Amino acid sequence: MTPVSGVAEQEPVAVTQAASGPLVSTEWLEKNLDAKKIRIVEVSVDPGVFERGHIPGAQNVAWHTDLVETVSRDIASPDEFAALVRRLGIDRDTTVVLYGDNNNWFSAWGAWVFAQYGLVDNVKLLDGGRKKWEAEKRPLDTRNAEVAASRFGVAPASPALRARLADVVAVARKERDEQILDIRSPDEFSGKVIAPAGVQELVIRAGHIPGSVNVPWGKAVNADRTIKSPAELKALYAAAGIDGSKPIITSCRIGERSSHSWFVLSRILGYSTRNYDGSWTEYGNTVGVPVTNLTGTVWGGQ
Repeated sequence: MTPVSGVAEQEPVAVTQAASGPLVSTEWLEKNLDAKKIRIVEVSVDPGVFERGHIPGAQNVAWHTDLVETVSRDIASPDEFAALVRRLGIDRDTTVVLYGDNNNWFSAWGAWVFAQYGLVDNVKLLDGGRKKWEAEKRPLDTRNAEVAASRFGVAPASPALRARLADVVAVARKERDEQILDIRSPDEFSGKVIAPAGVQELVIRAGHIPGSVNVPWGKAVNADRTIKSPAELKALYAAAGIDGSKPIITSCRIGERSSHSWFVLSRILGYSTRNYDGSWTEYGNTVGVPVTNLTGTVWGGQ
């Protein structure tokens, strides 16, 4: 890779150094831009942000087409996922660094999808995401990276990291001894608002899944959107009664914010955690399930 103008060329650090955990720092990534067994993948949600400038060597993945089924509501199929990672040049021994805009929500979703297809420990999040990289005025590039395609094998997605509607209904009815962590805003959780202003994915009931606790995703990050220390995270969740002693299900509105909390709980704290990607847009639109609505907000049909 040709160094970006104005940035001094640095000797790449071995990928095995300082990359054993689930997070990598902006400093580490800049030093490893030329490492042969690393693939940098941007998963942003705002249109055109990748094209305007991205981390050198990064490849673009579109959350709404590459990581999900485009017709049915589901994650990418085994064939679709295999085709994607082959295009990205990713094998099972490749170190993958995911990052993106919008608080790393959608890159965390990417990490969750990757994990279901067996790519777990070698998949990292760039701590602080695109926002921190840009704030530190680190190099950006507009060129498309050229990588050799891999031979990644097709395999079924593991169901172990994904919660379904039946799972959360069973918890709500106290038929299963699990904890549901709702990471939406307090107003969404209480039912004061049905959804944040301006969102497209709508639901016709307000409130939350009975028995769930509310720890908004943003409490797990610092002002620069880096993730808090393990000690701080343990204290944060313990205050809400979550200490890893029971299996956890994370939930939000469409599953992207909750995938960020899934990453924090499972990859950083090591708690047994599943993500409920159906989240409130599935649960709140389902007939006959129990709902807790603290404020009594009623859908107005608008």
